This record gives sequence, C-alpha cells and structure tokens, in this order.
Amino acid sequence: MKTTVPLILASKSPRRQRLLREAGFEFEVIVRPVEEQVVGHLTPREVALRIAEDKARAYSDLSQNHLIITADTIVVLDEHILGKPSHAAEATRMLQQLSGRSHEVISAVCLYHQNHLHSFSERTEVCFRELEAEEIQHYITHYRPFDKAGAYGIQEWIGMVGISGIRGDYYNVMGLPLAGLYRELKSFPKGVVLQV
Repeated sequence: MKTTVPLILASKSPRRQRLLREAGFEFEVIVRPVEEQVVGHLTPREVALRIAEDKARAYSDLSQNHLIITADTIVVLDEHILGKPSHAAEATRMLQQLSGRSHEVISAVCLYHQNHLHSFSERTEVCFRELEAEEIQHYITHYRPFDKAGAYGIQEWIGMVGISGIRGDYYNVMGLPLAGLYRELKSFPKGVVLQV
C-alpha cells in the first residue's frame, strides 16, 4: 500500500516496523529522541495520546512533505499505568500483578502532515491465567521484556501460553492497531490518499 505522500514511521520498535511492513505499507524509519513525560491529571488514554502527539511534534520539519506516524502503547491495571520495566525484579512484579487478571492495553497513534495532527486510540482487554513463578522467571530470563510496556509481548512465549482471553485488536497489543490505522489513513485530510 502506498500513500500519495511518503510515510515516515517514527518508531524504533521492531514490532511496529514489522507490522507496518507486513501490512504492505511502503515507509521509511526515522527515529529522534523524545522525552516521554507523563502528566498526572490525565487519564491513561489521554497520556498515550499526549505522548504520541509529543513524539510527532519532534518531526515538524519533515511534516510538510511527509506523513509522520507515531505511536505509544501503555498497559493499564486498575487505572495505573505499567511502563517498561528497567530490571528483572520490576518485570517480575509487573507479571505477578497481571497474573490471573484482566488489564487494558491502549495504543495511541498520531498522524502528522503539514502541521495537521490527527490522533486516535484503540483499547484491547487482555486476560492472563494464573502464572506460575517458574513461568514468569523463564520468560524474563529468555525473552528479556525490558522494552515492553507491562513487561510482556503478546506474540512471545508468555503470551502464547499465559493469555486466556483477549477482547479487541490483537495488533493493538503488539503496539500498532493496524485496522484503526488503515481506517484513519483512508479518511485522512490534507491530500493524503491511500492507494491499495
């Protein structure tokens, strides 16, 4: 798939890059450092949207001739955001909290072209069965989920054997809600036309 304006995926996430490529999009990856600041008075959805939009604004110099895609994915348990764990003990604690419970995964995506920001979000409910301590340790030791919100990747071993149910977009949990992105690109203003 192509757009009439060149696409830039502003994400170092290999999962987002793979998903966009597998969906057939032609794009370039450009990554710039952006500090992700969480503002306390916002809802989790608003936090994800704010971060995705802040990431997009870092590419204002490229937005005149390109369509910039940024995203942010958060895991929410009991209205608390579980970020990316910085070490094994934190990853263990997060997976223990998620064990036997349902949580939300919210991905926000921002499309940025010619100083026009358009953002949307998707929500998916994920339920883990009760995880054994040995399973958690095996996963952390072998998969090192320190770059993943909530300390897990649904497409990895812990997702394959530990998730008992999901309601919503599977790809949203991986970090890029492809059906929503396709829908939003089809209706995006400012002369960006999606060609299938």
